[in-house]
Amino acid sequence: MRVELREITDDNRKAVRALRVRRDQRRFVASVAESLKDAAAEPEARPWARAVYLDEEPVGFVMLSWNAPNSPPDERYFLWRLLVDRRHQRRGIGREVLTTISDLVRAEGGDVLLTSYEPGPGDPGPFYRGFGFEPTGEIDDDGEIVLRLRL
Repeated sequence: MRVELREITDDNRKAVRALRVRRDQRRFVASVAESLKDAAAEPEARPWARAVYLDEEPVGFVMLSWNAPNSPPDERYFLWRLLVDRRHQRRGIGREVLTTISDLVRAEGGDVLLTSYEPGPGDPGPFYRGFGFEPTGEIDDDGEIVLRLRL
C-alpha cells in the first residue's frame, strides 16, 4: 500500500471535507472543515494541508505547521491534524502518512516533528508512541500532551 498526499483543490474539496472519524474519536480530532478554518485563521503557522489518497480515493487528511519561521528550530514542524476516515482505519494508512510526513520534513532539513493529543480513553497516544514519538514532558495551553519524533 502506498498513500499519496495531494493538494486540496476545488475538484476534491467536497470529498475531503466529507471524511469522518468514528464517533468515539471526534473529541480527539477536528473535522477537515474545522481544520481548514483553523489554518486560515493562523497563516503565521504556515499551515500545510493535504488530502490523503489511496489509489484515486481520498481516505484521510493531514495538516502541519510547516517550517514556521517564528518558531524555535525544534518546533518548526508540527503535526497539527491527522485524520483517517472511519471506513479506512486499521489498515496502516495513518502509519504510512507519518512515514511520508517524516521523510518530507527530513528532506526539508527538519530533524524534529512535534504533535500533541488530548488525553482520555481511546486517545491516539499509543498510536503515536508506537511510531516512535516520545512525550516532551510539556502540556500545551489546551491541556494536550506534546510529543516529539526525532528524525
